[in-house]
Amino acid sequence: MRALVVGCGRVGSSVARRLDALGWDVAVVDEKEEALGRLGESWRGTFLVGHGMDAKLLEQAGVEGADAVVVSTNGDNTNIVVGQVAKQRFEVPLVVVRILDPIRAQFYAQQGMKVVCPTQTAIDQLTDSVLTFADAAGALEEAGR
Repeated sequence: MRALVVGCGRVGSSVARRLDALGWDVAVVDEKEEALGRLGESWRGTFLVGHGMDAKLLEQAGVEGADAVVVSTNGDNTNIVVGQVAKQRFEVPLVVVRILDPIRAQFYAQQGMKVVCPTQTAIDQLTDSVLTFADAAGALEEAGR
């Protein structure tokens, strides 16, 4: 299986390393050459320096033969555009895009884009933790009556 990861920060590099360890053929694109260091010494994949919105660079990275593209740069706009290009122009079967803004994430998910929104996940988990605590505290209070 072949994957292209656009963005080699904490998230993108971790995804790339996991897929590489599982035997995937992985290419990574990042604007900063020093991001290659996040992939570690055992990295077997390809690393290209440049902007993910550069279609020629995506072609060099193997987007046309990719089974999956993961887009995880630090910009929602970039992630959305790169994801749309990968899906519509290059017809990649699976494109997953990280979008930090929950409203945008919901909108693009409703348009059929595969979206991961860590902000919404954090909101949900934090709220659930508070509500679970409140339920437990309420049950203890009632038991003490």
